[in-house]
Amino acid sequence: MTQSTRSLTQWLEELERFCAQAMSPASLLSPYDAARERQRIAVAASYGLTGIQVRLEHSGFGAPYSIKAQLAQRLAGIDFGVSMAIINSQNVADDVSRWLPASVSKRWVPGLLKGDQIGCTALTERAAGSDFSAITMRAVQTTDGWRLDGEKAWIINAKIADVFLVYAQTQPGAGAAGIAAFVVEAKREGFERSVDAFTSAAALSSTGGFRLQGYVALADEMLHAPGLAFKRALESINGARVYVAAMCVGMLQESLRLAQAYGQRRQTFGQNLEQHQGWRWLLADAAVDLEAASALVDCAAHAIDEGRQSQDLAAKAKVFATRAAQRHLPALLHAMGAEGLRDSYPLMRHVAAAQVATLVDGSTEMLLERISKNLKI
Repeated sequence: MTQSTRSLTQWLEELERFCAQAMSPASLLSPYDAARERQRIAVAASYGLTGIQVRLEHSGFGAPYSIKAQLAQRLAGIDFGVSMAIINSQNVADDVSRWLPASVSKRWVPGLLKGDQIGCTALTERAAGSDFSAITMRAVQTTDGWRLDGEKAWIINAKIADVFLVYAQTQPGAGAAGIAAFVVEAKREGFERSVDAFTSAAALSSTGGFRLQGYVALADEMLHAPGLAFKRALESINGARVYVAAMCVGMLQESLRLAQAYGQRRQTFGQNLEQHQGWRWLLADAAVDLEAASALVDCAAHAIDEGRQSQDLAAKAKVFATRAAQRHLPALLHAMGAEGLRDSYPLMRHVAAAQVATLVDGSTEMLLERISKNLKI
């Protein structure tokens, strides 16, 4: 089997092998350990999961966006955080190989594909989340390249990453027009990880922060020039909205499967749970929204594959899928009674992750505002 002929079925088979090897319940429930999460991504790399979209000429698989969304969905059914961590490192390998000359990108792409290095993309700051143009990370041009100073927060993989795509302001007051993007290495002088920017919600996403003080990025390590970086970031965020929606579909799908299986074996008042009409209707209600969310995600993902306008589709998919997850995951947990609270099931993790999903890559309110501006009835 060559890289160019790997089908969705074959990708899913590889994903199942990865999950069997690296996604044991014990590893998902153990206290957070950075070394273990690094190893998990290294195992994911051995199954090709860090090179899904990376082009063939860079030793990736050149798969369409919709394949990435499907894999993100399946992974999130087990753990949202792990799915986010793997997909985000893949994104860095794809961006670096796509936008930098091969002579420069070869510094990082082989390591990212092998899992020897882990990537993350750093846009968010404590006072600049959805309002991306308000970032204050500063980039000042020097004789050697660019000096970077500032802090980033709430960055997926920041606790373990080696390669950071950092967005910074080159012209204070210029807003979007002054923003540029740089490749930053954690091993260099001037880089320091934060110790207080961690959340137990979706813990395995290794979310954290970092500080740059006098960090020097070489001239050829500018990923996107001022102005262009903002446009490229928005394109990336648009794609992220769709795979986050897909992850919500995955969490809801797996939770519905678990609840249904429980209802088939749990007896109450002399009959199985599934024989109680009210209980069945709760699951049926979730199934309706699951089907609708899945259809919206598929529509948006294929629009991206085909190069069609996808901004509104992505926004609608994320709004609907995150709402469906927030509504039905607690209900499905409740449908299993106290059993649903057991750590051996992922429902508690999924409930917390659904809240995270409403905030990352554009809050629900921000997306509704976007949808309203283009509303045509």
